Amino acid sequence: MKKIFYKIFILFSILSLGISTISFCDDIDEEVIDVNAEILETDSSAQPEIKVPETNSRACVVIDRKTNTILYRKNEKEKKKMASTTKIMTATIIIENCNLDETIEVSKKAAGTGGSRLGLKTGDKITIRDLLYGLMLRSGNDAAVALAEYAGGSIEGFAELMNKKASELGLTNTHFETPHGLDSDEHYTTAYELALLSNYALNNTTFSQIVGTKDYTITINGYPKQLSNTNELLGNFEGIYGIKTGFTNGANRCLVTACKRNDMDIICVVLGADTKKFRTQDSVKLINYIFDNFKSVNIEELIENKFEDWKTENLNKIIINKGVTQNINLEIENIAKAIIPIRKDLIDSININIDFPLYFEAPIAANTQLGNINISVADYFDFNYKIYNCFEIKHKSWNKYLFELFKNYSSILNTTF
Repeated sequence: MKKIFYKIFILFSILSLGISTISFCDDIDEEVIDVNAEILETDSSAQPEIKVPETNSRACVVIDRKTNTILYRKNEKEKKKMASTTKIMTATIIIENCNLDETIEVSKKAAGTGGSRLGLKTGDKITIRDLLYGLMLRSGNDAAVALAEYAGGSIEGFAELMNKKASELGLTNTHFETPHGLDSDEHYTTAYELALLSNYALNNTTFSQIVGTKDYTITINGYPKQLSNTNELLGNFEGIYGIKTGFTNGANRCLVTACKRNDMDIICVVLGADTKKFRTQDSVKLINYIFDNFKSVNIEELIENKFEDWKTENLNKIIINKGVTQNINLEIENIAKAIIPIRKDLIDSININIDFPLYFEAPIAANTQLGNINISVADYFDFNYKIYNCFEIKHKSWNKYLFELFKNYSSILNTTF
């Protein structure tokens, strides 16, 4: 009897271990890497020609923060598990909707959450703000559940808030089921949409401050607890100011990084790296690739110069049939993406085309689109901007026709005699 009980106990222990290995979201794993060594190893600044980096991660993207333009892509629109990078949305919901100075009591459910933990116990008293630091620095799943219960009433209720926000942001290939990111078939995003979400989140100064903090002391039940950020690049690589790590067996290693140097500000996302070493290497490779090989270009200036040259050559050729005037005042719509990073070897291949007919029928209402300007370069971007007339051009009235007829007739008579 004892032998049977012992075997059952061993089997149950093995199964429990297997389940926890599959399910737990554990950013603080046992893999140790020398970040500075990885940075030196992946330095690309001395390369004589521009080479697109090869990456281990299953999906990657780098976007320009000012314009959301994609600068590097690899399976960037494929649905992927995102592990604890989920907490970017969790923190965003809390910051936008809650009083961060309020103190709450931790529930049994939150305290019992596995994986990477802040170390909360049932009945602990802690502020929402300190829970956010525990969420984003220590990647505490217990903190995630405590916050979800506070803001959404339950994990399911909070997931509804997360999906509503995703919809508001236009993230059509993103779906949330939990606040922490434990593996689930219906919990996914894409590298590109995660980058867009991160860009949105970083516009909030509270969020940006939290994810850019290397070390922080929180208080639980009046006692201090020191936290260190799980982001291995923060504080070790020039320009890094956030934002979040992630790891599950289903998602593998994930990292979202924000980096700013001089006038360029980017977000780099790597999903599905086999190891923390590869996660770091891929991120460093991509960040180096962008800052070594891209240059900010003022496309607004290029477009305006091209348009002025076109007007000089073509304005007097435009015919407005039956219009009270042939004078037309043209403008281009606001160019929101005015300055864009472009790979240095592609700058000379920027293509600007103006599509504008030279014949119109009056009347023409004010602010009517009459043509467009397209600017593109390789596979990086392809933007269209409207050309519109500033003022109304009315149809000639019958008395205007009579006046012109009389004027023309008088002119003929004067010439004849």
